[in-house]
Amino acid sequence: MTIVTISPKFQVVIPKGIRDSLHLVPGQKVRAIAYGDRIELIPVRPMTQLRGSLAGVDTHVKRDDDRL
Repeated sequence: MTIVTISPKFQVVIPKGIRDSLHLVPGQKVRAIAYGDRIELIPVRPMTQLRGSLAGVDTHVKRDDDRL
């Protein structure tokens, strides 16, 4: 676990190891969510980059008779 410091302007630097493992780039957007007593930063990815991320997921589910 890495500790970062909040600057007087309330900015933080994401450590290089985390940036590299998540493939973050300068100018990329992240979603900030307050979750309990922590802050989560979730990278916003374009839909085209998500293509194929659900490959192999079973889409056959039992449906009600009035559904297609």
